[in-house]
Amino acid sequence: MLAIEIDNSILKPAQRPLPIPLANQVLIKVEAAGINRPDVMQRKGLYPAPPGASDIPGLEVAGTIAALGDNISQLHINDKVCALVTGGGYAEYCLASAALCLPVPESLSFIQAAALPETFFTVWSNVFDRAHLLPGETLLVHGSSSGIGTTAIQLAKAFKAKVIVTAGSKAKCEFCLQLGADAAINYQEQDFVEEIKRLTDNQGVDVILDMIGGDYFPRNLKCMSDDARLVQIAIQNGPKTEINLLPVMLKRLTITGSTLRARDDTFKAAIAKQLFENVWPLLASGQIKPVIHSTFTLTDAALAHQLMESSRHIGKIILTV
Repeated sequence: MLAIEIDNSILKPAQRPLPIPLANQVLIKVEAAGINRPDVMQRKGLYPAPPGASDIPGLEVAGTIAALGDNISQLHINDKVCALVTGGGYAEYCLASAALCLPVPESLSFIQAAALPETFFTVWSNVFDRAHLLPGETLLVHGSSSGIGTTAIQLAKAFKAKVIVTAGSKAKCEFCLQLGADAAINYQEQDFVEEIKRLTDNQGVDVILDMIGGDYFPRNLKCMSDDARLVQIAIQNGPKTEINLLPVMLKRLTITGSTLRARDDTFKAAIAKQLFENVWPLLASGQIKPVIHSTFTLTDAALAHQLMESSRHIGKIILTV
């Protein structure tokens, strides 16, 4: 099969043997695969694949099932599925745990379905499971024009929360507002701490989903209401920061975070079940849908990474196979 390898931080096409599914796996004939920032980090040598994972990048795919492991009964050959994988997505065929396969909603294409797993698993796990966002609460999303951000906006609004976002341009702010955000802050022109105070009458927000880290951390603390929760899911501005513990104590703040890739299939399967029950009906009805910025052919994966690193995109970047 054709696959995309990492060779000295460069993505290159290569021929690989067709993978053979283990007992609890399926082999997916890939129609489309999502691009994610962890792929870029892996290419640069900053985010190695976990033990046992394919060295081929790619964390989410959509396509049809081509082969079944011996223990698989709930899925069938030619089923249309999307799947969260630990690697191997940039290829014509990819192995996936059967428990992490979800049906492609009838209203969505393979390209749209390939944009679902990584972002929807991440947002559901962190915003709803970990931070316990409730109806009527206010969510602050940094990096709001990303695949994660556009997903968080839609899911939070679907479950009756208020959403404030930060973005780096007027166009990105306007897009997020059209997507459903209640307010958008251009961090290039505005101090988001002061704007949060103004927008919330000095009360602060209930939940923050942050992928920036670094110098955003102490500023996030200033944006949080009593009993608020901060969830750190990436550290684009670096892993180190300073913390003033006094507001953490006085406001009873919760600071948490997570990474998804290295978690076991049992943990991820629980998220898949919740998504199927709570979110897949919203996708089927068209109430929410993934935001696709652009597509590239599999052999143009390097160009897709260039776009990802430029941060010019809004929503997801997808490889077509």
